[in-house]
Amino acid sequence: MPTHQIENAILSERAPVAVRVTGEGLTAVMEIDGHDVSREVVAYSLTHRAGGVPQMVVELSEHSTAGGVFDGLAHVAIGEPPDPGPVAAAFLSVISAAELEKVALTRHDLLDGRPHELTRAMLAVLHEWALGQWHMAEPRGGD
Repeated sequence: MPTHQIENAILSERAPVAVRVTGEGLTAVMEIDGHDVSREVVAYSLTHRAGGVPQMVVELSEHSTAGGVFDGLAHVAIGEPPDPGPVAAAFLSVISAAELEKVALTRHDLLDGRPHELTRAMLAVLHEWALGQWHMAEPRGGD
């Protein structure tokens, strides 16, 4: 993912440049200093404290070619998304192996007799738990 060094991305000594974000349903058109960068951006956040200059953090797509466009802009910081590894490790460290096995074995909707069914069932349960779905699915009719 394209990224710039912080000293190049946060330009506190230069004047901010024009930023325009126009919502269009579930998408938005983003212009920075007159350049449409909508297709280059996968996420952004904008913060503005009273009396301060707005700050925008822009996350570029992996295939972005607009790296040079982000020179200045309301003190722009271009960064990469955080590594999910530490969060996943913290989540897994509090999982009880016995409880995971018990829940997976009672989930008849996930046990289909194919190879590795218990492992697939455990992964499905972990996925549900990671999404906050802590309840056990009710067995489907006759299962």
